[in-house]
Amino acid sequence: MRAIVLAAGLAFSTEAAAAFDRVEDRERFIDLVADKQLRLGFFGVRLRVDAEGTIEGSALGSDVTGTWAWRDGYFCREMDWSGTPIPYNCQLVEQQGGERIRFTVDRGDGRQATFSLR
Repeated sequence: MRAIVLAAGLAFSTEAAAAFDRVEDRERFIDLVADKQLRLGFFGVRLRVDAEGTIEGSALGSDVTGTWAWRDGYFCREMDWSGTPIPYNCQLVEQQGGERIRFTVDRGDGRQATFSLR
């Protein structure tokens, strides 16, 4: 059940119809997330994504760890949420200024999650 809740939290967002711009390269992505925390408040998700390819944080009070790589213009990640695997997936990344970042699973064909950058 916890995995379903986290997957939903990482896949859904309720946001105003504001303009998002695609992040097409690794360097731009790193510039956006460097020294910042990605937050999804409703589910208590707080993640740090570093330039070396690691993901660390928490969701619903449990640890989240993972790895990532930039492949063919997409953020590809694999994570673990307190012993529950979150399978490998490549995601479209978009930004709204330097304040929000949106991930869309399945290379942009799936559900979205929008995080604030703090």
